[in-house]
This record gives sequence, structure tokens and C-alpha cells, in this order.
Amino acid sequence: MDKQQPNFAMASNDPELSDLYNDPQPGDLIEIFRPAYQHWALYLGDGYIINLTPVDESQAAAMSSVKSVFSRKAVVRMQLLKDVVGNDSYRINNKYDDNHTPLPICEIIQRAQVLIDQEVSYDLLGSNCEHFVTLLRYGEGVSEQASRAIGAISLVTAAASAFSVLGLINTRSRNRPF
Repeated sequence: MDKQQPNFAMASNDPELSDLYNDPQPGDLIEIFRPAYQHWALYLGDGYIINLTPVDESQAAAMSSVKSVFSRKAVVRMQLLKDVVGNDSYRINNKYDDNHTPLPICEIIQRAQVLIDQEVSYDLLGSNCEHFVTLLRYGEGVSEQASRAIGAISLVTAAASAFSVLGLINTRSRNRPF
């Protein structure tokens, strides 16, 4: 896949439409564009992916739920890519290949298959769906999405602290008796 041209696609069984896009290969990272966030999956082959879904929701509801972002536990599921994508778009995005060496395909698939139907811990910032699939592909969990969120949280915390200090200083100067 040409790194300059993202491979956006809609899930479809239409052979003419699938010819317009590169077909994912086993071990590829799949980035699914939800309305408020990106969901990540790993392509296994034959139209199937492995991904994390919330423990307490039905498979159908879990696929597009924002609640999945706030869950503390997840279930590893093997599902059809087209079912998980639904009406959203997706692309093959092996964006970490320049900095991380992918494991051999057979090892990636074997590691993924062992985890199917297992319950795992989930944390938006430390153990999310992107961490999960990059751990399978590279042997190391990486998440640019989490890094951006941590940066934003740090910025908000720093700003709140600064405003608190400024408010405290301003209050003290107004309360001086002279």
C-alpha cells in the first residue's frame, strides 16, 4: 500500500468495489473510523478480523458503541470485517512498520487465535484496542491515539493548575488590608 495515499474503504461484498482498494492481508492493522474515535482491529484472513469489544454488550451493539471506550474489561472477538465496519469507513494502516518490525505472519495469527473469546483488561490510555492489535503485530503495544489523549490531559491539567495558582494569587492581593 502506498503510504502517501490512505486506503479508505467501506465494507462491501461488491467485487467491483473491493477491486478499487487493496485487500487487507493477514496481520494487517485495520483502522475503523467511528464518529468520535478510531477503532482498531487486526486482519486474520478470509474476511475476518480480531478486535476488542465490551464485555457487557451484545456483539451487534458492541461494534459501534462509544461505551466501549469507557469499559474496564473487553472480550477478544473474531468477527467479519464487514460486520464490524458497518456503515463506517476503514483503511489498512500499518503505520508503525517504519519504527517496529512486524512479527512473522504465522506468529501474529497464532498469538491472535489463542486470545479469541478471552476477557482482557481494557484501559483507554494504557491498554486499548490499538495497543492490543499492535501488541499482536509487533510484540509491543503502541497507541498514538492514547499518546495524544495523555498529552491533552496533561495540557488541561497544567492549565487548570495555572488558573488555580493565578486565582489564588489574585484572591490574596484583593484581601490585603492596605
